[in-house]
Amino acid sequence: MSPSTTLRAVNDLPTAPAVLADSTVILVDYQVTYTTGVMELEGWEPALDAAADLLARARAAGSTVVHVVHDGGSGTPYDISAPIGQVHERVAPIDGEAVVVKNAPNAFVGTDLGDLVDAAGHADVVVAGFMTHMCVTFTAEGAFLRGSRPTVVADASATRPLPGVDGPVAARDLHRAALATISDLYAVVVPTAAELG
Repeated sequence: MSPSTTLRAVNDLPTAPAVLADSTVILVDYQVTYTTGVMELEGWEPALDAAADLLARARAAGSTVVHVVHDGGSGTPYDISAPIGQVHERVAPIDGEAVVVKNAPNAFVGTDLGDLVDAAGHADVVVAGFMTHMCVTFTAEGAFLRGSRPTVVADASATRPLPGVDGPVAARDLHRAALATISDLYAVVVPTAAELG
């Protein structure tokens, strides 16, 4: 069976990606958590390279940049008080860039991210991060449901293999399926940051 139309097309939603100079860039969970140990992602190194490129482009364009971290508490792989829970040095925040601490996959839930997006005054948001099938998907959904126009950068996101109901799901397949889910309704998905105006 060939692919059908998207819900974006059915609902006549925009298909053009965000322009960085007119966007808030939300970098989700680029924590050391995902580069080692039990939560290490497949392909995290090239994804982090792509994230560093996205961040450099965003800064050069004058985008509002917001970093998001997940706090799982003391002793977890998401302990933001420990080195493992810190934002990776390749994409670390600089002065003037907000850091939002979340406890749910949707970074808008229980945080001030929505206020920061509203204060920036941009209708467009650009989302990328770890993991594609979890916090990237649900943060893009959250932005969409708030009325923003999200764009997700595919190569700056990554995930890990998971068990499935009928056998293991490879990280590459899960990544592609998550991006397909996102692009069906919640956001425009671009392959790389070079696609952003």
